[in-house]
Amino acid sequence: MSNQKNLNALSAGGLLISLGIVYGDIGTSPLYTLKAIFTAVKGAGQAVTPELVLGAISCIIWTLTLQTTIKYVVITLKADNKGEGGIFSLYSLVRKNAKWLVIPAVIGGCAMLADGIITPSITVTTAIEGLQLKFPDVPVIPIVIIIISILFIIQQFGTNLVGKLFGPVMFLWFSALGLLGILFVVQDFSILKALNPYYAVTLLVNNPAALLILGGVFLCTTGAEALYSDMGHCGKNNIRVSWVFVKAMLILNYLGQGVWVLHRPHYEVELNPFFEIVPPAYLLFMVALATLAAVIASQAMITGSFTLISEAVRLNLWPKVRINYPSNQKGQIYVPSINWLLWIGCVAIVLIFKKSGAMEGAYGLAINLTFLSTTILVAAYMKRKKVPLYVILIFLAIYGVIESTFLIGNLAKFFHGGWMTVLIGSGLFTVMWSWYVARKIKNRFVKYVEIEDYYQIISELSVDESVPKYSSQLVYLTSANFKTEIESKIIYSIIQKEPKRADVYWLVHVDVVDEPYTREYKVEFLIPGKLIRIDFKLGFRVEQSVNLLYRKVIEDLVKNGEVDITSQYTSLNKHKIAGDFRFVLLEKHLSKFSKLSFYERSVMDYYFILKRFSLSEERSFGLDSSYVDVEKVPLIFVTPDDIELTRLPV
Repeated sequence: MSNQKNLNALSAGGLLISLGIVYGDIGTSPLYTLKAIFTAVKGAGQAVTPELVLGAISCIIWTLTLQTTIKYVVITLKADNKGEGGIFSLYSLVRKNAKWLVIPAVIGGCAMLADGIITPSITVTTAIEGLQLKFPDVPVIPIVIIIISILFIIQQFGTNLVGKLFGPVMFLWFSALGLLGILFVVQDFSILKALNPYYAVTLLVNNPAALLILGGVFLCTTGAEALYSDMGHCGKNNIRVSWVFVKAMLILNYLGQGVWVLHRPHYEVELNPFFEIVPPAYLLFMVALATLAAVIASQAMITGSFTLISEAVRLNLWPKVRINYPSNQKGQIYVPSINWLLWIGCVAIVLIFKKSGAMEGAYGLAINLTFLSTTILVAAYMKRKKVPLYVILIFLAIYGVIESTFLIGNLAKFFHGGWMTVLIGSGLFTVMWSWYVARKIKNRFVKYVEIEDYYQIISELSVDESVPKYSSQLVYLTSANFKTEIESKIIYSIIQKEPKRADVYWLVHVDVVDEPYTREYKVEFLIPGKLIRIDFKLGFRVEQSVNLLYRKVIEDLVKNGEVDITSQYTSLNKHKIAGDFRFVLLEKHLSKFSKLSFYERSVMDYYFILKRFSLSEERSFGLDSSYVDVEKVPLIFVTPDDIELTRLPV
């Protein structure tokens, strides 16, 4: 608790860390937002007029205010889960309210992963394209691919040292944005009219290309979700205060770009207003700084994707994958499969679209879906906190309309790159949704029995010397939530499939709780000295190393004299040598006689395909395969009643 208070405490260091971690994505939006808007307008056959410039910048300012400031900084940051944020942290807070809330959570999670592929591509490409102002023949694509590849390669070594540079670099970046903006604002104060929302409303009401314009405007707020996702790293107070500085610098830069465009009545879409307002003598410095900012934005999205997947795995929304911890820094994780999946996606997007302008159509649509998902989940959180219904309805109405309008504007870009976002997001959705539904189907067919009915049999089996001893300590992982129940398959494995005699039988149950970092356990002695159950309560951000956790509990129990794990073999017992341990995992397969619908059958077939590529059960639980036995059992037991058979007369 004290750590959390320290995290939320305002400090210069906390503010600097916030600048480096939280604002990379939204901080690089001035690189391409206005260019995207004016390109869309030109594509619609319109001229870039002063009214259009004022209206576009007004739309940007009020989008940053309504969407980023009010929705995320003021409202959503209140929905913290023991100091942690992000769409799955939010989902874990409200998932007991209604089962259907998993739908917006899965959609939002997949959209964020898709955004993690698009962000590095567009930000790095836009930054490197700035070199073309001085060196028109510079090979942009090879340079971009090299930078992106290096970025993904270094992930496996941890980014602790690099991360310490992020704060100062981003402070310099935002300061440069504000300074460049001021240099042009002082040349024409009429641009300050854009602060009036009248110009935004007028543009959207009167301009026939309003939806195309909104598709470009939305790019200014694409990093807003990071303010919530990274709350656990920085603390909400540091994020709220640092946002004041960041927002001021962003608005100043947009206003400065606006002045430059106002003074260019024959604006050409090939020109990027961001780099045009940079004095020629400082262009190379600004390109270098923009590239660093783009790398930082990309790093934040990659790290966020790793965190998202690790949470999804523990919430049973993603196949089990290998998760590494390359440094001692809290929250620093590395997921190899996701790292290289993102790298392939980034390189493919760069090679397919080639120019940042062509990527703008793919950008925005993904995060738009995340915004809508967050709105639904925040409303559910408000209901859980007993916020008055009329306040919830007002929140839903305002942000439902705003984000749905943006969604329509982004969908207008479907054939100009948006299809890529839909393709990536849909592919990720099929994985996440199938994994979730398959678990529900499996749970439906799990049969539980009263464990008390087998106490006598288990006790007698344990001392029956006519049965070869299977192991001194025999451990099963159980999904039974109550100590009075046990899966019939476990009883079948112990008693019938191959009678397994052991000195002590252990049942281990892992329950993923809604708090992020909970580590608790409870021990129940069902048959003293013979059958013991351990229940772990682990947060959704805690590594499920069952092997280490189990050994720690055993050590505590032995130390307290509650159990004796000394081998019962005469030759070993007299030397006080500990007995051997053996884990038995039950691996389910689909029976040919399974009574499933076509949809459920398809989901399960896809699930078993995914399972082949996922981490095995023993590795995912951190078990040494040398003392793990895997037994295959049918998902659905086939009984004689399931078979129709007619006997013919002799």
